Amino acid sequence: MNTANTKTLRHPTFADARRFWLKLGFISFGGPTGQIAIMHAELVEKKKWISETRFLHALNYCMLLPGPEAQQLATYVGWLLHKTPGGIVAGALFVLPSIFILWGLSFVYVAYGKLDWIAAIFYGLKPAVMAIVAFAVIRLGKKALKNEVMWMLALLAFIGIFFFAIPFPFIILSAGVIGFAGGKIWPQKFSATATHGAKSQSIISDEDESPLHTKPSLRRAIKVCAICLILWWTPVFVLGWWQGWNNTLFQQGIFFSKAAMMTFGGAYAVLPYVAQKAVENYHWLNAGQMLDGLGLAETTPGPLIMVLQFVGFLGAWHHPGNSSPLVAATLGAFITTWTTFLPCFLWIFLGAPHIEQLRGNKNLTSALSAITAAVVGVVLNLAIWFGLHVLFPNDGAVDGFAIGVSAIAFLGLWKWNWNIIAVVLGSGLAGLACTLLAA
Repeated sequence: MNTANTKTLRHPTFADARRFWLKLGFISFGGPTGQIAIMHAELVEKKKWISETRFLHALNYCMLLPGPEAQQLATYVGWLLHKTPGGIVAGALFVLPSIFILWGLSFVYVAYGKLDWIAAIFYGLKPAVMAIVAFAVIRLGKKALKNEVMWMLALLAFIGIFFFAIPFPFIILSAGVIGFAGGKIWPQKFSATATHGAKSQSIISDEDESPLHTKPSLRRAIKVCAICLILWWTPVFVLGWWQGWNNTLFQQGIFFSKAAMMTFGGAYAVLPYVAQKAVENYHWLNAGQMLDGLGLAETTPGPLIMVLQFVGFLGAWHHPGNSSPLVAATLGAFITTWTTFLPCFLWIFLGAPHIEQLRGNKNLTSALSAITAAVVGVVLNLAIWFGLHVLFPNDGAVDGFAIGVSAIAFLGLWKWNWNIIAVVLGSGLAGLACTLLAA
């Protein structure tokens, strides 16, 4: 850590970090973009646990991985701060609150039907999340788009995904290739994410060497692979041996393990595949229930990919085998969540040491700078897409309540530096109150 900053910055204790990751697990609304925005505001700007460049370096790596990038980013930062235990705690606490909340909502759903009050709260949350995403676009754009080349990459990414529906992974990989080549041809234009001429005042700063525990080694890689693969597959085969190899629980373990390997581009990229298989092939639930599950997952904190837990819950509830529906559904929710998120720890603990080792590599830096610029365009696409659906929900009809909440939330974040927790909770309560008054 820089000696000039030691008087004002203190490395967080493990307990400090644990409290923060638990809090993040409860307030991480808004899908990956909103979650990354919250982490950026808290980790980079408020707590200064990690510098802007280091944060973006980790984010860009996570963008290339299968699985929920926000949860992987939390794991990466937790690992940088407090070694492997820190990464495990950060990644686990990021999803743990949503696991229990969604389990409870799933049970109420199958036992009592749809929940109107959940929809009412989400009615207020949507415009707040839109404001958080819009705020993130502006803040990230100011940091990442330092010249006309980076602006052009962001614009091309936005045009490609908004107008031509080019897949997200293709955009990110293309930006990386452009950045790698551009760094050789025009290096001064492809290293724009760094803050030139200024020392970063952060616990993990741009100038610091990577911590000793981040050094890669073959022995460590073999150990990580062995432990993660054993943990990943043991519950799957135990359920198969106990319940039968044709049982729904074993089928779910196999199916969602496959899905975890191909979830590039976030939840929306893999949901069509999962929905088709779960509804048409396995008959675990119907299309309407799949949409209801998506609504529940969007309403709860945590990654949107948590909708898979709802699929696992309902699939085992409808096909309990020799168990009671509730026991089977609970096991289905567990094995689905386990096989969805455990691989994320493997990707981080195995690959992050090499990414840290290459942090000073100019070619990699150029590629990641280009990816960051493209991500700005992708985030802008999400903000506009989200805005159109939130502000004009019914065939172009304007929603005055959504406009008011989103405007107040955005001004509060931008001008008055409102706490994101207060914005999320206040907006949700406003939606509930508005729905009750209109009833």
